[in-house]
Amino acid sequence: TQNQAFSALLFLYRQVLNLPVDFPLSSVRARRPKRVPSVLSKEEVQRLLPCIEGTYNLMAKLLYGSGLRVSECVRLRVKDVDFDQRHLAVRDGKGAKDRITLLPEAVIPVIKDHLQRTRLIHQHDLRQGYGSVHLPYALARKYPDAPRQWIWQFLFPSPLLSTDPRSGITQRHHISTSALQKAVHRAAKLARIEKRVTCHTLRHTFATHLL
Repeated sequence: TQNQAFSALLFLYRQVLNLPVDFPLSSVRARRPKRVPSVLSKEEVQRLLPCIEGTYNLMAKLLYGSGLRVSECVRLRVKDVDFDQRHLAVRDGKGAKDRITLLPEAVIPVIKDHLQRTRLIHQHDLRQGYGSVHLPYALARKYPDAPRQWIWQFLFPSPLLSTDPRSGITQRHHISTSALQKAVHRAAKLARIEKRVTCHTLRHTFATHLL
């Protein structure tokens, strides 16, 4: 591509020939075309969601019903769900900003049932000597017991334990963004939706249906 060729030329001039590059770099690189995001109709959403199975179904409903980004959804923690106020707290979203978004009434019973099952997993992990979760360094240092507390656990924990490369501690991380993306993409095929459907499509659809 144009950008790959340009990067190769820069490497040649700077690293091999040791020559200065005295032309404006921004004028040479190719610009990525802006895509108009696809939006689903309400009928398409009704076809799509039943094709998503298990925990991914609940996650997809939050993408659509709460307007979450996929990274925001997987990083939700138990304490971010407020049933009384009917909202979700999104921590460290785009631009490192926190925000509050709505919690759809229809998913509340599903989340409560999901939390009961998730808590059993956490209790089992604790009995096995695990049960901690990664926290930002400042929080972990200020509250050393917090990583093992229920409220700090991920709302959508991974089905498998893994070793955190940052600490070397075996923990239960959250479900990966790629796993959720694949579940949504697979469901779009099953629902025979002739559009490019991603997790971000559900977020854009949320915003459009609010209008």
